[in-house]
Amino acid sequence: MAGLVFTLLVPDPVGSRRSAARNRLADAVAVTVALAYGSVMVPLGDATRAGAPLPWLADVGLGVLCCAALVLLRRRWPVGLALALLPVSTVSVMATGAVIVALFTVAIHRRGPVALALGVAYVAVVPVYFVLHDNPEFPVWVDVLVRAVTTAGALGWGMFVRAYRRLTETLREHAARLEAEQHLRVDQARLTERARIAREMHDVLAHRMSLVSLHAGALEVRTDARPEEVAIAAGAIRASAHEALEELRGVIGVLREGAVGRPEPPQPGLADLPGLVDSARAMGMSVGYTCAVPAGGPSVVLGRTAYRIVQEGLTNARKHAPGTAVRVLLDGGPGAELRIRISNPYPRQAPGPGVPGAGMGLVGVSERAALAGGHVEYGRRDDDFHLEARLPWPT
Repeated sequence: MAGLVFTLLVPDPVGSRRSAARNRLADAVAVTVALAYGSVMVPLGDATRAGAPLPWLADVGLGVLCCAALVLLRRRWPVGLALALLPVSTVSVMATGAVIVALFTVAIHRRGPVALALGVAYVAVVPVYFVLHDNPEFPVWVDVLVRAVTTAGALGWGMFVRAYRRLTETLREHAARLEAEQHLRVDQARLTERARIAREMHDVLAHRMSLVSLHAGALEVRTDARPEEVAIAAGAIRASAHEALEELRGVIGVLREGAVGRPEPPQPGLADLPGLVDSARAMGMSVGYTCAVPAGGPSVVLGRTAYRIVQEGLTNARKHAPGTAVRVLLDGGPGAELRIRISNPYPRQAPGPGVPGAGMGLVGVSERAALAGGHVEYGRRDDDFHLEARLPWPT
């Protein structure tokens, strides 16, 4: 029963199949109520008494036609229908049910002043009915009171339905807006995560491919290298290319539609920096590494940022200043900042062709530091190239 009442009070969106079925049900209820009210008023009123404006059969027939008009006209022209039924109510008691339903419909679909004006007009035509009736059974004030009470009930209920529908529509719009915003947040989170993965992969692949370029360049220059040296360089190229392909395969799997959100492999942090430095040394770089960070270190996110900055600094030095000594220094503490300094002698001559980059690695370092709330400075100082990052380290 409650579901039926709710269906009548709050229609579904226009054009839906349920909306059409609901309208047919509402029309049937409206006509039934109008017929029932008119049928009760016919014997209680003056329709069957001598002196009535119309014979009671004509009164009933006219009232039934008015009820049928509710089905055809009350949704399209509720005000016009109510205005047309007002004069009919002065001669037909049976039509009063249709007028009450018409006033109820006006209160739902039109503003309050319009509905109130029609309600007042319906009560105001009572004297006309008494003028047309030769021998009314009840005094005029009784008819005025009955019409006023029924009109107030119809208008009040109609205004309540109108307000309830507006509230429900507002809630539906709010829910739809929240759902759309949730989809936007999910999409934004997906794009943000993909951008983060892309930054990670840029750093990783640039590091791997710079190793490939370094050893390939050595093989190209040293045509007199011994077989064991060629084998070592070729092995390093194969290992770096294999690791780069593995990293690339991993990011493609994560970036595929529907795969974002699956568990990622553990990301390196501050504790992995010694291994990164050892790997660079094994590839022939001269790296001085000093870490004056307190035990425990920073957060996982800050440690990962520091690792990527050092990795990019080593890659940049290997690409643009091969054969030079690189110095790496980390210090700072909680409540202050984490400072990362990477420096190497500025190359006296331009390096040969290398892995394409055009400085995008340093731009990525700046973006990564900015995401962590810090900043990066880099450039030539005297005879050295310096890369310095300062990252906030919350307590």
